[in-house]
Amino acid sequence: MIFAWWESNRRDLPWRHTRDPYKILVSEIMLQQTQVCRVLPKYKEFIRVFPDVYSLAHAKPAKVLTLWQGMGYNRRALYLKKTAEAVVKNYHGNFPDREELLTKLPGLGTYTARALLVFAFDQNVAVVDTNIRQIITHFFFHGLPQKEKIIQEVAEVLLPRGTSWAWHQALMDYGAIALEHKSNQRSRKTIPSFKDSKRFYRGRVVDRLRVGSILERELISEVMATYGKTEQYVLDIIETLIRDGLVVRSRRKVIGLPQ
Repeated sequence: MIFAWWESNRRDLPWRHTRDPYKILVSEIMLQQTQVCRVLPKYKEFIRVFPDVYSLAHAKPAKVLTLWQGMGYNRRALYLKKTAEAVVKNYHGNFPDREELLTKLPGLGTYTARALLVFAFDQNVAVVDTNIRQIITHFFFHGLPQKEKIIQEVAEVLLPRGTSWAWHQALMDYGAIALEHKSNQRSRKTIPSFKDSKRFYRGRVVDRLRVGSILERELISEVMATYGKTEQYVLDIIETLIRDGLVVRSRRKVIGLPQ
C-alpha cells in the first residue's frame, strides 16, 4: 500500500506545510522542469521577499526577475507575477477554487490548476505530473509511453476519494525516490543538451541585465566577446526577449529589465 511506504519515506517539503494557494502556486511554478534540491532555497527566499499574492502583484518585474536568478525559464517568473496581479484585480486576492477559472489565469495550464485544487483546496481531482505518469506507465503499461488522455483516465480511476492530498504527495514521493534510477536513465537518453541553445543565451543576457542596464551596443559586444556569437545572433536574442517582455529597450538604446 502506497500510504504504508510513504509513512517511512515521505519528504519534508516547505510547501507541504501550507494550504495557501499562493505559496503552493509559487512552488508549482518553480518545480516545473527544475529539481527539488534547486527549488528549496529559492522558494524560501522568494516567499520571504514576496510573502503573499499582494506583495508579488505590486512588485516591480525587475525585482522578480532578479530574485528568480538561477531558476531558469525566466518567463515563468513574469507569468507568476501576472497571475498574482490577476488574482488581486479580479478576485480580491482570493484564488478561485474551480478549474475553469484557474486555467484562465496567465500561464496556468490544466496540471497547475488541478495541483492547486488538490494541494490548496483538497478536492478529489486526479493530478498527473512526471512522477505519477512514470508510476502509471511502469505498473500498468510495462513502461511504454501512453497518450495523456489514457494516463489521466487511469489516474482518475486510481484516485481514492477523501485522501486526494495525501495520495498525490505519496505518489510523487514514490516516483521521485523509488523509481528515481529508471527516471534518470530515461532522462539522459531523451533530454537534449541545453548548452549552446538559444534558451541558454537568452538566460545569459537576462543574467547580465540583472547586474544593471547597459547600452545595447555594449551588451552585444559583451556577448560576442564572451561567447563568440555574431552580432545578428545576439540582436535576435535581444529582440525575442523584448517580445516576451523579459527585457526593455529605451529610446536611447539602453537595454534593461522591465520596471
